Amino acid sequence: MLRSRSGQSGYLVFMVMNKQVNIPLAELLRPRRLEDYLGQEHLVGKDAILSQVINSGNIPSMIFWGPPGVGKTTLAHLIAGQLGRSFFSLSAINSGVKDIRDIFEKARGLQDQPILFIDEIHRFSKSQQDSLLGAVEQGLVILIGATTENPSFEVISPLLSRCQVYILKDLEVHHLLTLLEKARRYCEAQIGKPIIIEETDALLRISGGDARKLLNALELVIQTGQKGDDILISNDKVLSVVQKNLALYDKGGEMHYDLISAFIKSMRGSDPNAAVYYLARMIEGGEDPLFIARRMVVLASEDIGNANPNALLLATNCFQAVHLIGYPECRLILSQTAIYLATSPKSNASYLAIQKAEKLIRQTGDLPVPLHLRNAPTNLMKDIGYGKDYKYAHDFEGNFADQEFLPEKILGTKLYDPQDNQRENDLRKYLRQRWKGKYGY
Repeated sequence: MLRSRSGQSGYLVFMVMNKQVNIPLAELLRPRRLEDYLGQEHLVGKDAILSQVINSGNIPSMIFWGPPGVGKTTLAHLIAGQLGRSFFSLSAINSGVKDIRDIFEKARGLQDQPILFIDEIHRFSKSQQDSLLGAVEQGLVILIGATTENPSFEVISPLLSRCQVYILKDLEVHHLLTLLEKARRYCEAQIGKPIIIEETDALLRISGGDARKLLNALELVIQTGQKGDDILISNDKVLSVVQKNLALYDKGGEMHYDLISAFIKSMRGSDPNAAVYYLARMIEGGEDPLFIARRMVVLASEDIGNANPNALLLATNCFQAVHLIGYPECRLILSQTAIYLATSPKSNASYLAIQKAEKLIRQTGDLPVPLHLRNAPTNLMKDIGYGKDYKYAHDFEGNFADQEFLPEKILGTKLYDPQDNQRENDLRKYLRQRWKGKYGY
């Protein structure tokens, strides 16, 4: 049996055959059977699509797309175990074409069709992904790729067309609580003293739905609390321990979403100093530069919008330039764009407008489009009034014709409300001149 004691590594140190072995709790509790797997019932539940594929024994190459810590790696291992296949694993962060070729060479000497699992496959370059095509197409290996990014954008089309894409969802609270209780019982048995979890809110909040993050936090709290007769875990205890050991706790990139959140909020808050600081933190931590650039494109529209339309253009060009150049030079482009976005006037009017529109649609349903706005490609449609009395704006002075565009039931509804900045004040004036008092501009 494994015995455990406190260690200096940030997690429990287990004794195996009288040797100290640092085994993360998340690895110790990784399920070994498919029936012990938590979550993703839409994929591996009874009669679910992936369960049927696995039971058939004839699995295709596939891409698992989902957030961190929801079981992508574990599921790949379980599939290999269930089918009795040889299993090779690579991480796209530190592997290259040579590593891929070495595995293909080994695969040729095997009797079975092995599974090649590639974690964070979106970090592979086009040429690295190209190197997979032949072996996948010939059936030399079954590829299982894992990604947190949309594979439509990050996996090359020829490879994507040869793979089934399965979307993994965030773990629900009941999944995390089940895992937490399993971990508590396991650690209690190893340590030989009671572990009492009085509160779970902080652990769940810190985890953000990430099972690995949850177990890392629990492990850290248990490690620091082994001096007494028993271990009491409360919200205050969790927050105190985890915050005190953030660097240790984040070993391996656990603060991925915390850093990007701070980065976005700093730009939104018009603080270029904080924005560049968090940008540097992510760069030093090896964050995917395209992930950073993509989030800046979203911010340019969501938080700046028409207060400065050039922001979206610059952010989009930044994404393209980063894709072209890569590290380390692209950090200059990221810095320039982050500073520009942070110092730009802000408006979330476009974001609010689409939110209002979506809410209105949910309330009113599919209202009929006014007849004069409908397309009339056939004589029958023209005969029943489609397109009749439509006023072509360019035939009127100022390229504007006063007519109704919204469905009758919601006439006069204002969804776009310009905010107080120079650009949108000009837009408000433009709209007021044309629509007079109709929309209250």
